[in-house]
Order: sequence, then C-alpha cells, then structure tokens
Amino acid sequence: MFDWRNVFRGMAMGISDLIPGVSGGTIAVLLGIYDQFINAISGITTREWKKHIPFLFTLGVGMISAILILSHAVEWLLEEYPEPTNFFFLGLIAGILPFLLKEASSHGMFKTKHIVVFLIGAVLIASMAFFKPIETGNSIETLTPLSIIGLFLAGACASMAMLLPGISGSFILLIIGVYHTAINAITTLNLPIIFIIGSGIAFGFIFSSKGIRFLLSRFPLLMYALILGLVFGSLFVVFPGLTLILSNILLSLGAFFIGLVIAILLGNKG
Repeated sequence: MFDWRNVFRGMAMGISDLIPGVSGGTIAVLLGIYDQFINAISGITTREWKKHIPFLFTLGVGMISAILILSHAVEWLLEEYPEPTNFFFLGLIAGILPFLLKEASSHGMFKTKHIVVFLIGAVLIASMAFFKPIETGNSIETLTPLSIIGLFLAGACASMAMLLPGISGSFILLIIGVYHTAINAITTLNLPIIFIIGSGIAFGFIFSSKGIRFLLSRFPLLMYALILGLVFGSLFVVFPGLTLILSNILLSLGAFFIGLVIAILLGNKG
C-alpha cells in the first residue's frame, strides 16, 4: 500500500543529500524510517521485492522531486546564507543524538568496545572537515569511456556514504571532484550524466545496504555506537564557523534552534 507521506520524507532526504556535510541517512533516522529504508533497498533483490516497491517508489519520487526542484534554492541559500543554512542542519543533527541514545539503550549498555567504536566513528567523520576537496569548478559535460567509469564509481561511493548516518554523499562527491559535475547535470538536465551517476548510486545502494542490514541484525548495539559516533562527528564537518555580525548571529542561532526543535519533536514522536 502506498503511503504518500513518504514523498515528503523523501523530499527531506533529497534536500539533505544536496548539501555537502549533511547525510540523507541522518534524516532517515530522524524521520524514523532508517531500518525500513535499509531493509527495503536490501530486499529489492530478493523474492519479496514486490512488497518494498510502494515504499521505495514514494520515497524515490520525493527525493528526485526535491533534487530537481530545489537544487537551485539550496544553491542560493548556501551562497547567500551559508552560515544560517548550515546552522539549521547543525540543529537537526544535534537534536537527533538524544533519540539515538534512547534507541541504543534499548539494546543494552555501552561497554569499552562500544565506546571505542563510537570514538573511531566520530574521529573518522570529524577528520573530513580537514580534507581538501579536489573540485576544480570545471564540470564534465561530455562523456568518454574513462569519464563514464569514473562517474559511475563516484556515484557508487557517494551512495554508500548516503546510507550511513553522519556521512554525506555530497561531501564524498566534493572530495572526489565530481560534486560540481553532478549539480550542473541536475540544474541543466544533462540526462546522460544524471543516468551514469544515478546508476552508480543505485548499485552502491543495493550492495552496501545488505552489509548494513546484516550488521544491524547481528551487532545492533555496536552499530548504534558507530552511528552515534558518525552523527556526532558530522557536527564538526557541518559547522561553518560564525561571522560576528549581529544579524548573522541571530539568524544562525534562530536557524539552529528551529532545527533542534524539529529534530527533538520528530524524535519524541518516533
């Protein structure tokens, strides 16, 4: 049965995946659909694939719609109001941590190994704040055999990151040097390039979802420790700094507070 509310959930994930540093997986956790999302993608290659189609279809419609319709708006917000925009997402990410802690506690108490995994996840993601993107600003507009392979692999790597809370697929594209190409292809509707990157994303989704599903079922507390670390570490990646101008400070703090409240309310509802 189609639940059209998933269109709006997909839109929220699609918007987040446009922004380097913000993870669609984090938004999926926030919306309470992360497990269903992983199970549906993993299950699409099984005999029970038909039952996952309604969920994935409505979610996909939302994600694609948001990416196509709102890519210009997100680009504008990041150009004109970069700090308030990122502070809004900081609020969302900070607000999800209590919810994740509650979910983790339902599987048991953290021991030393869980704390170590948490720290590894946090340091791994936080260190990405120091990575220098190799994006040159020149986008690929015509395809060659080499660029087809490169764009496909870039999409696969980005999708694996999208599935894990705390890791941004857009940021991976930025580091690899394909982010500008992807955004340019979306805004100009360069269908061949969209298809190549999209195929890589679909392949990466299916391949990595099976691994994540297996680990969540076998080692739930360990995985929650890792997810908590990834989400906590992403705070350092998304933090844009703060220009000490009164209007900017007020806008940024207001955006952070709105994001925080939304996350806490959705977490409590979940």
